Amino acid sequence: METQSTEVRPFRIDIPQSALDDLNDRLARTRWPDELPGVGWGYGAPSSYLRELAEYWRTAYDWRRHEAELNEFPQFTTTIDGQSIHFLHVRSAEPDALPLILTHGWPGSIVEFIDVIGPLTDPRAHGGDPADAFHVVIPSLPGFGFSGPTHETGWDMARIARAWAELMHRLGYERYGAQGTDSGSVISPLLGRSDAERVIGVHVNGALGFPSGDPEEFSRMTEAEQARLGALQQQMEEGAGYAILQSTRPQTIGVGLSDSPAAQLAWIVERFKEWTDPSAASLEDAVDRDALLTNVSVYWLTGTATSSARLYREGRANWGQPTARSEVPSGVAVFPGDFGIRTIAERDDNVVHWSEFDRGGHFPAMEIPELLVGDVRTFFRPLR
Repeated sequence: METQSTEVRPFRIDIPQSALDDLNDRLARTRWPDELPGVGWGYGAPSSYLRELAEYWRTAYDWRRHEAELNEFPQFTTTIDGQSIHFLHVRSAEPDALPLILTHGWPGSIVEFIDVIGPLTDPRAHGGDPADAFHVVIPSLPGFGFSGPTHETGWDMARIARAWAELMHRLGYERYGAQGTDSGSVISPLLGRSDAERVIGVHVNGALGFPSGDPEEFSRMTEAEQARLGALQQQMEEGAGYAILQSTRPQTIGVGLSDSPAAQLAWIVERFKEWTDPSAASLEDAVDRDALLTNVSVYWLTGTATSSARLYREGRANWGQPTARSEVPSGVAVFPGDFGIRTIAERDDNVVHWSEFDRGGHFPAMEIPELLVGDVRTFFRPLR
């Protein structure tokens, strides 16, 4: 019989009505900043756009409907390394399904993966081959959503990877795959390194490739990869303000994000606008508006703006640092706007699968779930 310390407890989302009333009241009393004419998104999220979105959030968006949708999936909590971890655990009916742990990043959440759960666990019902079925585990990162807040320092990505290894062991999975996006594209390979005997493969999207400075490494890059490296450098110079703040003063920025839902909305929406499909005419053309607001609502209603930002503070010492090479089979999906560079990926990992797409963006599970599911199936098929 399990001890209390390793107990896996059923969980159901049930936000108090008072919290929803408070959200609506705060949105109604937002003091909006002025904005310059004609600058669009160049100075950040425009107040004119946010006003309309916040009003929709307040008057038309239905949290209860989306809460019920999330609650259709089996959810649990368990305590690992002193931290409560929340996760979805959806088992396939297919007898030979492969366990797969999916990891989000910031400013994402478990909400990102809602549209891929059905196709991954039940391909038979979604026009796929039942031999491609997965048992799906989707944890909320420590400090994020229903796994938050954290209560001590030290929850960096390596520690999260070790917690994921314990989670999969606790669920009885001795052989499994990992998939990750954004921060998950770092955590999942670390999981492969820390649990190499059980992780059969690691698939990522949204991976960052930091060059070593070796001229030979640069010379092996394709023209497209050199352009991605240039875009990454520009992003670090012009679009990394959020990361600098969260990696240095998360507690300070957290005051505004924890007190104002409009600030929380702006902080997340601006990143979605920046990182979704660059060819999309508008943000809503890239991601569903209600799905976006459900994601924002998870941050707001759990009060985890500050604790989620702390992930950057905990991990900044390791940014761009060399890592020991992993021989676990790895697959990479590169979507428009991503910075994946195969030369760099192959330096650190045993890359056996590489895909590049002309649709989608940094949040493919929300933007083009069918492409992501197809690539995950293709990667894991020979590894089962």
